[in-house]
Parts: sequence; C-alpha cells; structure tokens
Amino acid sequence: MPTTFQEIPRERPATPLLDRADTPAGLRRLGEAELETLADELRQELLYTVGQTGGHFGAGLGVIELTIALHYVFDTPDDRLVWDVGHQAYPHKILTGRRERMASLRQKDGIAAFPRRSESEYDTFGVGHSSTSISAALGMAIGARLQNSGRKAIAVIGDGALTAGMAFEALNHAPEVNADMLVILNDNDMSISRNVGGLSNYLAKILSSRTYTSMREGSKKVLSRLPGAWEIARRTEEYAKGMLVPGTLFEELGWNYIGPIDGHDLPTLVATLRNMRDLKGPQFLHVVTKKGKGFAPAEVAPIGSPATTKPDPLGAPGAAPAKTSGPKYSGVFGQWLCDMAEADPRLVGITPAMKEGSDLVAFSERFPERYFDVAIAEQHAVTLAAGMACEGTKPVVAIYSTFLQRGYDQLIHDVAVQTLDVLFAIDRAGLVGEDGPTHAGSYDLSYLRCIPGMLVMTPSDENELRLMLSTGHHYPGPAAVRYPRGNGPGAAIHQGLDSIEIGKGVVRRQGRGIAILVFGVQLADALKVAQKLDATVADMRFVKPLDEQLVRELAESHDLLVTLEENAIMGGAGSAVSEFLAREGVLKPVLHLGLPDTYVEHAKPAQMLAECGLDAAGIEAAITLRQRLLQR
Repeated sequence: MPTTFQEIPRERPATPLLDRADTPAGLRRLGEAELETLADELRQELLYTVGQTGGHFGAGLGVIELTIALHYVFDTPDDRLVWDVGHQAYPHKILTGRRERMASLRQKDGIAAFPRRSESEYDTFGVGHSSTSISAALGMAIGARLQNSGRKAIAVIGDGALTAGMAFEALNHAPEVNADMLVILNDNDMSISRNVGGLSNYLAKILSSRTYTSMREGSKKVLSRLPGAWEIARRTEEYAKGMLVPGTLFEELGWNYIGPIDGHDLPTLVATLRNMRDLKGPQFLHVVTKKGKGFAPAEVAPIGSPATTKPDPLGAPGAAPAKTSGPKYSGVFGQWLCDMAEADPRLVGITPAMKEGSDLVAFSERFPERYFDVAIAEQHAVTLAAGMACEGTKPVVAIYSTFLQRGYDQLIHDVAVQTLDVLFAIDRAGLVGEDGPTHAGSYDLSYLRCIPGMLVMTPSDENELRLMLSTGHHYPGPAAVRYPRGNGPGAAIHQGLDSIEIGKGVVRRQGRGIAILVFGVQLADALKVAQKLDATVADMRFVKPLDEQLVRELAESHDLLVTLEENAIMGGAGSAVSEFLAREGVLKPVLHLGLPDTYVEHAKPAQMLAECGLDAAGIEAAITLRQRLLQR
C-alpha cells in the first residue's frame, strides 16, 4: 500500500480478480477465500482512480471490505442498498459496472460524486446531504412489504451522519412499523465504542446466528403465555447484552443490535451479514472501520487528508489547482470572526460539523469556550443560535448555503419571527463545481428575501465581505451574508470592523444605455462587459432591503436594466428589482441573468458558469441579443 500522496499509483494496477468481479454478479461467483485478495485489488484501484481525477477517498478506503461483503451476501440491485452521503460509495461504483468510467468522476459529463438513481440501477437512492439513508431504506422496506416482494433494504450510515436528528427520527419509526430492514453503522471514528476484537466478533456471530434466533423466538412463544414472563426475560436479555455490547440505546429504540465487529475482517462480515440477512424486524449492525484504511496519510489524519487534487499536466501528484490572486472567502470570514470576537465578548460561533470547510479552526483554538460544533444537525444549530440570542449573545452561524436549507423552518420560526439577533455567514453560495446540484447554493437569495425582517447581503469581493459581516453583526435582527466557494479577485482588505450603510448600493462604472445591476461576485465580469458596451455597473450589495432609490434612478436614465446574480432567477434578486418596478408603475425592459430553472450538472465552476451564461462572454452575448430584440 502507498504511504504518501507521491506513491499513489500513476498506472492502473494489475487486478485479475477485479476484472472478473466488476459487477455484483461476477463478485458473487468468487470463492470466499478470494475476497481478501479482491479487497487489496479494489483498494489499489480506488487509490489509482482518485489519484487521476482528484476527490475524496478516505471514506471509501474504510469500507472496501464492507462493500464487498454487502454485494457478496445480498442480491443487489434487487435488494436495496442505500449509502448515506456519497464519498464512501466509490468502491460501490467500481463494483457495480462503472470501473472504466471512474476516470470521469466529478468531471463534466462524467459520473457523479454521489450515488445517483439515473446513473445506475445499483444506486437505489440519490444522495447529497447526510443522514437520509435510514429514512429512505425504511420507505423501501415498507414498499417491499406492501408489494410482497421479499426484497431486502439495507442502509449504511456513518457515525458522523448518525448525529443528525433525521436519522434518529427514522430509527424511532422503524420499530413502530416492525420494518424488515438492516441498518449498518459504519463507525469510522470509534465514537461509540472501542470494544472491537475477538470477543466482540465472536459475540456478534452468536447473537446473529440462526440457533440463537430460533431459541429466542421459541422462548418468546412459550413465555408469552405466562403473564409478565416474556417481559422479564426480554429485559434480562437486554441487560445482559448491555453489559457485553454498547447497543443499549438501539435496543431501547426497538432494534436488534449486533456488534461491534471489525469492519475489515471479511470472514466475520460475510458470516454476520448472512446470519442477519433473513432476520425479521429492524436489525442494527455496528461495524468499526478505519477511515483511509491502507493509505498511511489518511489513516493518521482522517480529517485533514481525506482527499487529493487532480494532478497537473506534468503529473505532479496532489498538485493544487491554479488560484486567483485573492484569499479564500472562507479565510476572510475566519479572520473577521477572530477579530470581531476580540472586540466583542458577546460573539459566539456555531457550525454544523463544518469547522474546517468554514475556516473556524483558528476561532475554535483561540476562543474554545465560545465555539460550538453541533455535529450534523443544522436545525439544532439555528435554534441553538436563537436561544443564545435570547440571552444577549451575538451568535454567528457559519453554514453552507445548501445545508441552511435543512434549517429553514427554524430560520423562519425560531429566529426571524422573534426578530432575534443572529448572523448567518452563508458559505458555498452559487455553483460549487464537482459536487454538483446537491451541494450548489442555488436558492438562498430566493428563500431568504421572502422572510420579513431579514437583512440579505451579497459581497462582490473580499473587502466587501468583511464590511458586510460587520454590518450584519451590528444589525439588530436576523442578517445573512452569502459568499461563494474559492478565492476572491484580490481586493485590498480594510482590517477594521466598520459597517456600511444598510440598503445602499454603489455605482462602480458610469455608462449609458445599459445598466447592469450586480448582486455578488459577478461584478468583475460585469465590469469587463461594461467596458465593451459602455454600460453602467451598479454593485447593489443588498438584496433586502433593496436600494430602491438607485433602481429608480437607473431605470429613469437607461434604456435597459440587466440584473446579474449566481442564484435561481425565480424569486431571486432580479425578481426583487422587477417587483419594485411593477409596484411603482415604472415600465422598463429588464433582462434577468442568473441560474436557469434546471439542476446544473457537476463540472468545473468555470464550466458551469459558462453553461449558464454567467461568464463574461455569456453576459455580453445575452445583453447584445436583448438589445437587438429591442431595436426591432
């Protein structure tokens, strides 16, 4: 196995078994003694594949053996295998007929980073956000029962994803309907128990065996005739298991808990899954794996080294992509958060498991008592902030745009309705690239601007971001600043903590005939286009409240208004402009440029912008076409 990024194979390794087992049908024709060798080949194949394309591989390396065992024991795709999140599903993709297409992973027109129903019959449920697998598999189990099909339903969920409330809602519901399904907890952080070894593997085999199950069911039939006897026996069994295995919580919820077992022990995995395959009712298997198994950097630092970047044309492994001149927007936020925390002791930072992505590492180290990572629980994060605001603190919720969608009800009812002082720092706004539509921040302007009392800001560069964060911090109510993934254009950043006037845009270039109203980071491209067309460019800054005075002035002095945003056109910032003009009875041609009414498929961000007509060339072409139509 390679031990450094430089040792990731540049050439496809020889894989004679994988050549025969790149579909589940082929896999099931192998003998059990061959599975260990297949696991080694699959691990090498995954490293080679992701080494070519870039992307996440730590989670996938940890489930090599589990993936093989699942497809070996269950009759996929007829049996429904549901993966939670998606990075752990790369081995699944390789084993389900997509091995030769893995070179296109996360590339334009290539296969997706996550399981996707339209991509393969083996992808039984589309995945993007975490913690959905148990609910989906439960629905499939109920559907199978209604159809008398006999299909199995299996959900594979990580210990991190299990922290979300949605997962527990499904765990609570399944026993209520006595669903025949299997949940596999892929515990790759040993967050529940470190009790893994020969004894726990042995106990798992015993507790999942047909002999034990038959004895248990037989005893139930006999004892159920005696008042209270079965309940006493059940409690005795539960307490005995609780002393030996850490599954009391799941047993209390009504699941038959087995484990923990070693997730890299293929014979034990296969034997246990076979034992559990035909058990009735909700079954829960606890499997402990090592994230990044077989690749030293990812084993040592599973959080910091779960992925690699695509090599450059010279073949340098792990080479970073070319960057623009400015710092990352998330880095600007992280620095501002520390600076404002120094100045205002009321500030607290909250994140739903996105410390590294949202650049909260420095804040968490400098202000640990004011830093709160609530795990994958976006709804809780928002209402936690609301409760803190009730007590006079100044919460800043650092959250990705696509994840804030999960806390929308709480944003409205727990924060906005009560006019609470919470600032939302919304990262990954707009198109995010290779992760595709499930992770794109396409709708936040639309779903935020309809909420009464919200302050909604769209910075055009790094300095504007810092100014708006301070503005939102001082605003007495709910405020949001949305900014994109990646680097800024290199604007000079004022290091103070000044605010800007709320609801006021700025004209960045004065022209004639055409006025381009920019909401966000498309300002640089708008200025390029304006130079060619001699157009006026306004950096609108605020979506809510809209600078209505500036909109009116531009409408009165120009022939065509163009709104520009990296958000869905429907209900977005451009809609706010048209709504104002209609309300005021101002008749003026308006061209709305933004994200189309479709899901934009994964590609490089620049490719996605070009596809949507939001790069400089697309903006110019759209304006020129509209001018021609108006001149007819």
